[in-house]
Amino acid sequence: MDKPQKRKALPYLAASGTVLFWASAFPAVKYALEYYSPGALMLFRFLIASVLLMTYCAIKKVALPKAKDLPLFILCGFLGLFVYMWAFNAGTDLVPSGVSGFIIASAPVFTLILSIAFLKEKSGILVWVGVLASFGGIIIIAATQMYGLQLNVGVWLLLGAALSASIFIILQRRLLKTYTPMQITAYPIVLGTAFMLIFTPSLIREMPQASLSANLVVVYLGVFPAAIAYLLWGYALAGVAKTVYITSFLYLSPFLASFMAFIWLGERMPPMAFVGGVVVVLGMVVTNLKKTP
Repeated sequence: MDKPQKRKALPYLAASGTVLFWASAFPAVKYALEYYSPGALMLFRFLIASVLLMTYCAIKKVALPKAKDLPLFILCGFLGLFVYMWAFNAGTDLVPSGVSGFIIASAPVFTLILSIAFLKEKSGILVWVGVLASFGGIIIIAATQMYGLQLNVGVWLLLGAALSASIFIILQRRLLKTYTPMQITAYPIVLGTAFMLIFTPSLIREMPQASLSANLVVVYLGVFPAAIAYLLWGYALAGVAKTVYITSFLYLSPFLASFMAFIWLGERMPPMAFVGGVVVVLGMVVTNLKKTP
């Protein structure tokens, strides 16, 4: 493979690494939640990620946000990290991690709806067919998590996390007009971690009681699915002509998460939940059909 071909392949290799790391976060979080509360876990994880990202930014001399844009960065950190991660951790604590992966995978559907509503992006009949299909898949998944006549609260928390992630993406698109992928990733993470400091007493209380394996898993979560994966994702986005070339890799994440959860935790996903997850992903594929060349 010559150098031009290698340069073209690198963004896709980066995207593959990102998806692999992000998929591994679902069973890893599920395991760590046996020892940590959702708030303490996310604080521990993102303190590590923040230190690594700030070190990288300092070495690379990545410019700080302008004062006029700081409120938007703070909002990104609050919604895209603090709210998202708490809802994600709390929800994953209540449902199988494979189910969690498929529900979180619905975030692009919410992003599309918000883009149409607030960014005035065009939509056709195919887009709405895909959206309806994805919501149908979510309903199938939710039905497998009902106990009596009550829906598992974890499903609602995860849907809230997916919605928070969608709003975060919309805000990022606005910031991308003047900032790099690294800036709109690193600084919201650091600012979001600042909100998490309210869980410091819980972290101090729980850390000595956690096993070595649990602490190593949290370190892994902070280094790989958080810091390194976001760096790889920023590189992948910057290295291709169209975002859709890379975002299609995300469709693999919930399937990988389910497989890892089975191998690592012995989790067995309800068959109908898996069917619902497939429907969610197929719906997202349909919404992107007209975007591809």
